[in-house]
Amino acid sequence: MCGRYFRSSEKQEIAERFRAGKVFEDPLTADYNIAPTTFQPVIRLSRDTGDGDEREMVLLRWGLVPYFATSLKEFKGLTTFNARAESVATSATWSEPFKRRRCLIPADGFYEWAVKGGEARFGAGPKRPAKPQAKGAKQPFAITLTNGEPLAFAGLWDAWKEPKKSPQEVDRWLQSFAIVTTEANEVMAPIHERMPVILHPRDWEEWLDRDESRPPPVHLLRPYEPEAMKAEQCNPAVGNVRNNGPEMLNSA
Repeated sequence: MCGRYFRSSEKQEIAERFRAGKVFEDPLTADYNIAPTTFQPVIRLSRDTGDGDEREMVLLRWGLVPYFATSLKEFKGLTTFNARAESVATSATWSEPFKRRRCLIPADGFYEWAVKGGEARFGAGPKRPAKPQAKGAKQPFAITLTNGEPLAFAGLWDAWKEPKKSPQEVDRWLQSFAIVTTEANEVMAPIHERMPVILHPRDWEEWLDRDESRPPPVHLLRPYEPEAMKAEQCNPAVGNVRNNGPEMLNSA
């Protein structure tokens, strides 16, 4: 799974890296403890211009609410922040977004908690023993690319219209997203059995493509190369969503 990630890049840096022609006006600051139900930047193809290849950066809520939901209570975002790669093509919740509403989630890395007493393999290097942990505690790890570059998760988004209570009410829409996960690679396996799908820049265009005459790119939903990733023990304070800042990446 992927229930927490971080992003240190500034808004302009993200727009330039992903070649987004349209960017939301709201301010954006670095966020070192991103949790479900918060609004985060997402890259997708523009919905409002005649140029179907123009990318836009928009703020969407993490935790997908499908278009067919009858109320927001059905999907609070606490169970739909991840979409399993194995079922995106067949699940009622994910199949439509997978066909035509794919997006990229900018990030600099993500967090995962290891089972107590376990060990984690750091990149392609030797194993390091985990620090002793208190009974019932889990050690958080920050997972990044070894080259220090930002990354992009494979995402799905959807738009839900809130039912009107009266004919006079205006339409109110909620746009939201989920991160696609796949089986863990060799770096992640000692920590958790799942990991987010990380897409190479060469695959961004194919992932975003809305041409329904071509089948959805299932082949891109695979674990990232383990030799290009590293996992490092980080600050246990990251377990509380109220804690934020670059110190979350430091080992206690």
